[in-house]
Amino acid sequence: MKKNTGIQQIFLTMRIKFFHLLLLAIVFGSLPACNSGGDKNEKISTDLVKNPNTASGVNNSGQLPALKFEETEHDFGKLIDGETVSYEFQFTNSGKSDLIIVDVSTSCGCTVPSFPKTPIHPGGKGAIKVSYNSTGKHGFQAKNVLVVANTQPNTTLLRIKAQVVSPNSDK
Repeated sequence: MKKNTGIQQIFLTMRIKFFHLLLLAIVFGSLPACNSGGDKNEKISTDLVKNPNTASGVNNSGQLPALKFEETEHDFGKLIDGETVSYEFQFTNSGKSDLIIVDVSTSCGCTVPSFPKTPIHPGGKGAIKVSYNSTGKHGFQAKNVLVVANTQPNTTLLRIKAQVVSPNSDK
C-alpha cells in the first residue's frame, strides 16, 4: 500500500506543477493583450496632430481643434445601490483641424468611458459615454473623467455625481 501512496504522491506533485505552469502561461500570455488598443492596423496619421508651440516662436494655435462640450458635469440624482447608469457628454469640434481624442480615463473602476477612436472633422459632433456602476457605493459620489485630446490645453475634465442609497431606504 505504501508503494501506491508514493505513486499517488508523485502524480499529485506532477499535477500541481502542471497547473502552476498552466497558470503562469495564462497570466504571461494575457499581458500583451492588456495594452492593446484594439486593431493594430487602426493607426491615426501623425499629420493630424499639430503642436502650436514651435522653435521659431510662431504660434498657430488658431488652427488647432477645439473641444466644446454642451456640459461638463452631470448629476444622476438618487440611485439605488447596484444600479448602473450611463450618460453621454455631447461635444463639437469647434476648431479648424481634425480633433483626435487620445484617451479618456476615470478616477474609479466603477466608471467606464467609451469615446470615438476616429478623427472628428471641424464642425463635427461626437459623444463620450460614461457608465457608472453604483454597486457597493453609499452616500454622495463624485467621479472625474479626464479627456486627453490634441487641443490646447490638451485635457478637459468631466464630472459625474450621484447620491447612492440602499435598496431599503426611501428614494
